[in-house]
Amino acid sequence: MQIASIIFMAVIAVLVIVLIVIVVGSKKETAESVRSSVLDMAGRIQDSDRNSSEMLDKRLKETADLQDKRMKESNDHVDARLGDMSKRISDMAFENEQKLENVRKTMETKISALQEDNNTQLEKMRETVDEKLQKTLEERISKSFEMVNKSLQEVTDGIGAMKTIAKDVNGLSNVLSNVKTRGIVGEIQLGAILKEILSPEQYEENVNTVGHGQNRVEFAIKLPGEGSDVVYLPIDSKFPGETYQQYKDALDSGDKQAIDSAGKKLDTVIKSEAKDIHDKYIEPPQTTDFAIMFLPFEGLYAEVINRGFVETLQKDYKVVISGPTTMSALLNSLQMGFKTLAIQKHTSEVWNTLSAVKTEFGKFTDTLLSAQNKITKANDDLGKLIGTRTNKINKRLEEVSEMSEAEAQDVLGTGALAGFSRESAIDASFEQQTGED
Repeated sequence: MQIASIIFMAVIAVLVIVLIVIVVGSKKETAESVRSSVLDMAGRIQDSDRNSSEMLDKRLKETADLQDKRMKESNDHVDARLGDMSKRISDMAFENEQKLENVRKTMETKISALQEDNNTQLEKMRETVDEKLQKTLEERISKSFEMVNKSLQEVTDGIGAMKTIAKDVNGLSNVLSNVKTRGIVGEIQLGAILKEILSPEQYEENVNTVGHGQNRVEFAIKLPGEGSDVVYLPIDSKFPGETYQQYKDALDSGDKQAIDSAGKKLDTVIKSEAKDIHDKYIEPPQTTDFAIMFLPFEGLYAEVINRGFVETLQKDYKVVISGPTTMSALLNSLQMGFKTLAIQKHTSEVWNTLSAVKTEFGKFTDTLLSAQNKITKANDDLGKLIGTRTNKINKRLEEVSEMSEAEAQDVLGTGALAGFSRESAIDASFEQQTGED
């Protein structure tokens, strides 16, 4: 209907245009002719409109029928396609179900086989691990038992060694409890230190240093005196074991009064020993104006040093306290002094030897100069002999023809001297010239 309305309006517009054209083109026509023309045109338009409407309705109907037919065909085709698609989907779903079922069965089979294989492998691994664990456990247990047995044996041996040490300690305690044996222990230790550092000719044992009486010091170091005389440095070993042990027991107890009492007793004993050394072994000029008291244990030496009366011993009794370590240092210092004295002693001998060498070297220089002059003169004579005289002889002999060596020997009568060459003759002449010079 909208199309018909559009067509009708278009026709009206055409008629209006035609009417305008007619009015403009022909002003002479009358109004009646115009009206009749318009009426005629309107009738034609109505007829045309009616025919157009009928044709349009017919066309619309045909179009609707065709559209319905095409729609139906399209629906049928779509239904057919949907049915075919639904069937295909059903078939695909069925196939997928079949395939999934096959996959499931295959996976179950493979998983079952894998589980069985894993179980088999795990069983083998378990057996192997059990076997290795059993073997390792047995080895470790065996080693542990061996180590335990070895440790027990070592403990047994250690107990035996401890018993031996205990016996040795008891023996040492018995030895140190005796005053005489304590002195022997200190003497042995002092002798070992002296033997290690000094040579045997630098010290003596059991020496009467003062030159009279029966008192003999354990060791005395021989120091050089005036001329060939020897000055002795006395060294005596002292070990107040009981007094020192009482002092240690007092320190362990913590009793201040006992410590003071034991300390004073130790001071008294040390001073008494220093006085004994001074009175028996020091007598200058046969000895030095001081002596050395050797304490064989570092602990005892440290206690004596800490108590602060070392300077008193040096001032009042001319006695120097020494322990094992300080004794080694002191002897090393004395050894360096001995070396210095030996060098000073042999310095004059070395100087005399150098003087004699200087004198002889002067004579040797004169002899060398004389020989050099003679060699130079002989060299000059030899140059003259080879140069001037040889040239003159060769010049005189240029006019003389040469003969063979055999003929020359026959003429000169030198067949017996065939091995005596010209060079030998020249050497003989040189020796004669040198002898004359």
